[in-house]
Amino acid sequence: MKTKTDLAVSGLTTYLMAGAIASVIALPAFAETALTQAVSSTTGSSLSARVVGSVAGSLSTGISESEAMTPQAQGLAIAKDRKARDIGWQDSVATLSMVLENAQGETSERKLRIKNLEVADDGDKGLTVFDQPRDVKGTAFLNFSHTTKPDDQWLYLPALKRVKRIASRNKSGPFMGSEFAYEDLSSFEIEKYTFTLLKEESLNGQASYVLEQIPTDDFSGYTRQVVWLDQMHLRPLKMDFYDRRQALLKTLDFTDYQQYLDQYWRAHTMVMTNHQTGKKTTLTTHDLQFKTGLSEGDFSQHSLKRAR
Repeated sequence: MKTKTDLAVSGLTTYLMAGAIASVIALPAFAETALTQAVSSTTGSSLSARVVGSVAGSLSTGISESEAMTPQAQGLAIAKDRKARDIGWQDSVATLSMVLENAQGETSERKLRIKNLEVADDGDKGLTVFDQPRDVKGTAFLNFSHTTKPDDQWLYLPALKRVKRIASRNKSGPFMGSEFAYEDLSSFEIEKYTFTLLKEESLNGQASYVLEQIPTDDFSGYTRQVVWLDQMHLRPLKMDFYDRRQALLKTLDFTDYQQYLDQYWRAHTMVMTNHQTGKKTTLTTHDLQFKTGLSEGDFSQHSLKRAR
């Protein structure tokens, strides 16, 4: 669980997309070199440098090297490193377009805005407001991600002038007719998954780690997810989602990355493809700003109705 001190990104912002890597002891130079070589012989040089810290930390807690170097330990270490690199952005405001494409290739477009707030000791908060077309204008979605307990989600429907709470058992349902599920809009929280490093391979010319992450939430619509992270920045490049029958359901591709504040990477194009229906949803970010001064008061049920 992240603390205020640990805070140095969104459901959709990632963000789509914390926690710090376990503390490590200082190793003498010769010991660190030997450990790196030992790790390299079993996992490959590209991963060894990242895992040395985790192994060193295990020595201080009495965990054997063989236990620390399991695929599960490697996967968790990489996931923690990924999250730790995306801490400290405070808040963000973005304008996006959402293009829905059916199996016949017919498309419809929506315009929306997303606000996100980084929260100490818990998951992030997000507010999504649709501006176009007219039939969805004013529709607003509020999401409180949590590290361990179920997320809180509400949807405001202007035609009905009421706020609807999204039950945990329904979070696997489609969001506003798109190929994104409600649970896809939550921030990435390490506590909600178990991780395993499956392999290392090249994806689109980028050296990548391939991690399996299994949701711990019984209400998740996914039995597992497989994510490709580039080894240099640990940015998600691709995610496969498997349904409750263990069949491949969807693939999310991340492209057009841009860096903000010399630290935070955001994909400006995300394409979610449903392999079972042939449908597709493309999210394109047109403008993104960080540290705009948002506060908790901007993320309440009352803010849903007054969102403009």
